[in-house]
Amino acid sequence: MPGPSLLDHRLLVVTGKGGVGKSTISAALALLAASRGKRVLVCEVNAQEQIAPLLGAPASGGEPREAVPGVFTVNVTPRDAMREYGIMVLRFRSIYDAVFENRLVRYFLRAIPSLAELVVLGKILHEVRREEGGRPRWDAVVLDAPATGHAVQLLRVPATLLDTVPPGPLRRDAQWMQDLLVDPLTTSLSIVTLPEEMPVNEAIELDAAVRDVLGIPRGALIVNAMPDVRFSDGERARFGELERDPPPLGPAAQAARLQALRAEQASRYLARARTALDLPTVLVPLLARERWDLGAVEEVAASLAGSV
Repeated sequence: MPGPSLLDHRLLVVTGKGGVGKSTISAALALLAASRGKRVLVCEVNAQEQIAPLLGAPASGGEPREAVPGVFTVNVTPRDAMREYGIMVLRFRSIYDAVFENRLVRYFLRAIPSLAELVVLGKILHEVRREEGGRPRWDAVVLDAPATGHAVQLLRVPATLLDTVPPGPLRRDAQWMQDLLVDPLTTSLSIVTLPEEMPVNEAIELDAAVRDVLGIPRGALIVNAMPDVRFSDGERARFGELERDPPPLGPAAQAARLQALRAEQASRYLARARTALDLPTVLVPLLARERWDLGAVEEVAASLAGSV
């Protein structure tokens, strides 16, 4: 029997090298999940928000806000996450304000190793298991994780604390967070790359870290901006001759040769990624768009629909 698809998981972690389009993929996965009747939360981490503007909505800030029907977005920052965590633990906002808003206390809290990452990740994972009226508040939570190195640092915090802190509230929180992250029925981590040398190399290194360090169940390799193979070998052989012709044929032949070269190189890097990574591979075509907006994200979602 086939295994669960990406959208069958409650937590979808999306990461990869900076600049490969992981925010677009996160937004597209959220749209696709919403189109299948799910209520989705997309979490960005201490970032200049991209998801809500991509979907044509104002930035959401620290509270979930509906960007399009069925898709909510939130930007999780250490300060907001710490405030929410402190109020949950202390029960009273007035006590939190008296203690945690003290400048000296904030100074010492910033000095605690990994505390910022812990409360940020805890906020996100709290949303994964949060319930309203006896059912999950969100059918899916998409984490638009930081780029490779920062993502590994964020996601390994619970395991690190389990190895270092004594029994107590902090260890208990780290334990449930780690249990949720490594649960194959709940969590799936997908790697986004471009069909280029450096992003593919980083994707291979990231996959090794996910397997050997994080232990998080792996989802898919999503290859973004994959150019089409448009020309046969015979057609490509003629481009050099045609480039010498006057416009418009000469410039058109040159543009075609460059496109064919790019497609050939992309195919080589795709083959390398497939050889190195035992992951389902999802291809997202290179799109020609004047504006990168909701329409573009919908187009990406449509390209993902048959694969996830």
